[in-house]
Amino acid sequence: MADNCVFCKIIRGELPSFKVYEDDKTLAFLDIHPISAGHTLVIPKAETARNIFDVTPEDWMATTETARKVAHALEKAMHADGVNIMMNNREHAGQVVDHPHIHVIPRYKGDGLGQWQHKAYKEGEANSIKEKIRSAL
Repeated sequence: MADNCVFCKIIRGELPSFKVYEDDKTLAFLDIHPISAGHTLVIPKAETARNIFDVTPEDWMATTETARKVAHALEKAMHADGVNIMMNNREHAGQVVDHPHIHVIPRYKGDGLGQWQHKAYKEGEANSIKEKIRSAL
């Protein structure tokens, strides 16, 4: 996985990036196709995981802490009215690069970016789903 992973190449310095933050466990850099100016990707430096399903708890904690730091910096530096923090996991959820990464996206009043469409549960459906999730935990 590590040889072909674009983010692994960025970690190793084989590809350029616009780094905004780096520590021993994480790296944050500007997305090359931003949703808004300042859109930053936060990744663990470990090159062994593909997504949230196989990232280690330690790497996940470090990555989310870096995302929190970046969110504060984006709000201040970009004068953002808010931020979206999101992660796509696996192809059908929109994941394009097989390396865990969190998107930190500055948002602005009137920026035209919409929210996800919401739906209501059918009668009794929420209870059934709640039980399925609880039994999987």
